[in-house]
Amino acid sequence: MAKYIHKVQYYETDRMGLTHHSNYIRWMEEARVAWLDEIGFGFDKLESMGITSPILSVNCKYKNGSTFGDSVEIETKVTKYDSVKITISYVMTKVGSGELVATGSTDLCFINLKTRRPVILKKELPEFDKIMKDSLEKE
Repeated sequence: MAKYIHKVQYYETDRMGLTHHSNYIRWMEEARVAWLDEIGFGFDKLESMGITSPILSVNCKYKNGSTFGDSVEIETKVTKYDSVKITISYVMTKVGSGELVATGSTDLCFINLKTRRPVILKKELPEFDKIMKDSLEKE
């Protein structure tokens, strides 16, 4: 499980002063990108190896609002992985109070940038495959 902190910016809020719902999905991506960097397989590295990971689906359940100036901790966790597809779940809480803000998940796959065909990481990138499997087992 990895943790990422996002500080709510004024431009992310709506007329009611609450964070606009679309931003939580952006924050999930920020947390996912930070986690991949942390484990040594950031998007830049994967793409330099000819691999990308498009989103297949995204889900977000809003629990309590956040506002300008709040810091939101986003925990990422691998919940499914099969060497081609991965599901990552997210739990977003306010720093300090621990109040649950939102939960979500993303389903992604791994494809070859040139052919747009699925990549089987167990064969093509075994080191990354092991990290993903280890992440799943730790949870």
